[in-house]
This record gives sequence, C-alpha cells and structure tokens, in this order.
Amino acid sequence: MRVVTWNINSVRLRLPRALELLAAVKPDVLCLQETKALADQFPAADFAEAGYPHQAVAGMKGYNGVAILSRRPIELTEQRDFCGKTDARHVAARVDGGVEVHNFYVPSGGDVPDPAKNEKFAHKLDFLAEMRDWLGANRASTDPMVLVGDLNIAPLDTDVWSHKQLLDVVSHTPVEVEALGVLQGGLGWVDAVRAIIPPEQTLFSWWSYRARDWEASNRGRRLDHVWVTEPLVAKVADASILKAARGWEKASDHVPVIVDLNL
Repeated sequence: MRVVTWNINSVRLRLPRALELLAAVKPDVLCLQETKALADQFPAADFAEAGYPHQAVAGMKGYNGVAILSRRPIELTEQRDFCGKTDARHVAARVDGGVEVHNFYVPSGGDVPDPAKNEKFAHKLDFLAEMRDWLGANRASTDPMVLVGDLNIAPLDTDVWSHKQLLDVVSHTPVEVEALGVLQGGLGWVDAVRAIIPPEQTLFSWWSYRARDWEASNRGRRLDHVWVTEPLVAKVADASILKAARGWEKASDHVPVIVDLNL
C-alpha cells in the first residue's frame, strides 16, 4: 500500500497538480492537509474520476481542512475536533485491508515560542497533548495504524537547515520537539521515513515562499511526517520525499511524502 501525504495549501487552486501527482505516483491512499474548502466545495468528483472514489473529507471555509482519498474501499471514517475548536484538523479512515489511517494538520503555533505570550503556541502544545491522550485512550499500539500529516514540527537536527539558528524558531524549539516525542512514544509510533532514510541525512519537506530562490538557499524543514505502529514497522518497504514538487507551477510550499508498505 502506497501512502502519500501532502499539505496542498488549497485543493481547488492546486487540483491540476494533485491530479498529476496521482497519475505519476499512483498512491493507494492520498492524504491532504490545508485543503481550504468546505466539504461541498471539495473537488470530490474530479478525484473520483481519477480513480479515487473513496473519500473522507473534513473542511472549513478558507482555512485548514484535511482529506483522505483512496483507491481501495474505506470501511470506517472518523473526524474529531481538538481543543474545543471546530477547525477541521483531523480525519481518519480504515482502508480495505484493515489499516487505519489518521490524517492530522497540527496548528503552526505562530511566531513567539512562549505559550504565556502567544495563544497560538499554547494551542499547538495543547493540541499535541490532546492527540496523545485521545489516541492513547481510544487506540492500542497493537492496532495497525498509519499517522500522517503536516505536524508542523521538525524534530531532528537534520530536519532543519540550521539546528543552532532555529532553536528559538517555532517548529524546532525544544518544547515542541519534546511534546512531539511524548506523542510519538505514547503508542510507540515509528517514523517510517527515517526508518528508510537515515536520521543522519538532511531531509526537508517544506521551503518558505519568502525565499527568493528556495532551491539555491535550501533553507528547508521536515514538517510532514508518516508514522506507523508496531504491527506495520517491518512492513515499511520504502520512503521518499518528492522535492521536485516544490518547483512545480503554482507549487505548494510543502512537497509530498511517500511511504510504501509491503502488506
């Protein structure tokens, strides 16, 4: 089963790119974040025509939004709101074959890495804690699950262009990295990408729009992740990040992350 996760940054604006991605990469499951569309605005028919009729969509007007698109039948779907906000940051589906996929869009956290001074950063930390508690109370480490999405945290030194310079920049601060580690340890999630691509290797999935030449400066961060629970760890066959997508016409600032599971 090939799983792809991508923060598309507006599904309607980048629908042609998404359809090209499906044709080229041929995932079994495509998970999108930041779709920025209500459910009735989501281009469901276009994706169905492309061979992905099985869909789970959670959307809101102009912001956030997540979706799971599958070539295989979906047996169960679930959507949960976190931190008392109806802001379309989670959707889940059990894909035919028994693998449950959770798609998350974690809040970015604003600019100031102090929850006492920045409510957006406090929201991010609360969201991560509630994710951990909810998954721990409602799922088990023995369940075959995949957790994907824009988690908005680059945990490793090699997940950012400069560990030293980004230590006090939201997305790589020690408090966020620690919170992500606690979440990951809750059900013993394994980073499927780093299971294939060594942690020593520099790896990014996001490059800012602010860079005059994103490729030349290469000041990226790995914000997009694919995790698996223990029953799927030995089944992770391959992983890659489609860096070339950052150079597409009307590109998102994120690029697709691809993981193959040998089920």
